[in-house]
Amino acid sequence: MAKLKKKKSTSTVGKLDITFLSFVLILLTVGLVMLYSSSYAFSYNHYGNSYKFISRQAMFAAVGVVVMLIVSRIDYHIWRKFAWILYAVSTALLALLLILPPMVEGKDVKRWFVVGPINFQPSEIAKFAVILLFSSLIAANYKQMKSFKFIAFLVVLLGLQCGLVVMEPHLSATVLIFAIGIVLLIVGGLPKRYILGGVGAGVGLGVLAVVTGVIGYGSDRIKYWLDPWADAMGKGFQTIQSLLAIGSGGILGRGIGQSRQKYLWLPEPHNDFIFAIVCEELGLIGALVIILLFCLLVWRGFTIAMRAKDKFGSLLAIGLTFQVGLQAMLNIWVVTNTIPNTGISLPFFSYGGTSLLILLAEMGIVLSISRGATIEKS
Repeated sequence: MAKLKKKKSTSTVGKLDITFLSFVLILLTVGLVMLYSSSYAFSYNHYGNSYKFISRQAMFAAVGVVVMLIVSRIDYHIWRKFAWILYAVSTALLALLLILPPMVEGKDVKRWFVVGPINFQPSEIAKFAVILLFSSLIAANYKQMKSFKFIAFLVVLLGLQCGLVVMEPHLSATVLIFAIGIVLLIVGGLPKRYILGGVGAGVGLGVLAVVTGVIGYGSDRIKYWLDPWADAMGKGFQTIQSLLAIGSGGILGRGIGQSRQKYLWLPEPHNDFIFAIVCEELGLIGALVIILLFCLLVWRGFTIAMRAKDKFGSLLAIGLTFQVGLQAMLNIWVVTNTIPNTGISLPFFSYGGTSLLILLAEMGIVLSISRGATIEKS
């Protein structure tokens, strides 16, 4: 009697990592609470509706959680087929963005596409595209990681994306994409002799971009980072209000909903500087708890990566988890004036529906990797 052939399956087997899922849901829930608390005054003053931001964000969060759970059931290997396609699409979108005039009113930078009520940044797609393509190429060619030609090829791919993003200009996204690429190269087996040279070259190019004016606002941002009170009512205003919010929160905070800086003092408190409102309302203790949650999320993501069944899954989990951790760290550094203001959002907290949707879908891929499943062969 002939044996029945097993059918190919694109769904995963095994249990997803409940610990990682719990950290994601906790951060998402706290993020939504803090988004509403930080946004209702701004929303009412500008739009006459206190619920404008939270209602939209909550809708994207609900859809995002469903997408995350669906993606967690799909074998992560299937995304490998789209690595080059996604990289090409993100590159084309970034290039097109530079050709078109700015689409967001009041913004002189070219970071967003506006399609009806939806605004999205191609740099969000570029982050995932670099992670996916690098994970795929390194996993398939890990024996060539000592080859200068192969490494140079990867560096060119990374440089193309970074070059387009820095011309928007969007320095924080450039740093993030560059750092993700370097980390995947190092984890993938990049020889030590190339590591210092690569990092040095990246820093040198960044400084050159600022000095030569490729990033036109770079020098001003450094100036007012060092002394925001030099233009207290202008370019240093947001940083000063952020520091006042953080300082007034003290150890235990004023309490949820009790922030004073969100009442039209801190500009757009629901976006990049939402962590300042977190510090004001929850205090040092609450801020440290949130930082700890991000650290635990990264720890668990790396644990999943180490337990992955193959090199592709391991690199993919490391890239996606590192992206969240680094972005959170950079945002907190900006809000506390540890580094110049680079315009970077706080994952799970800052307002932005499409970016939240993409982030939750990426977390779904990490959960898929945690299941440790492979496609059954016929």
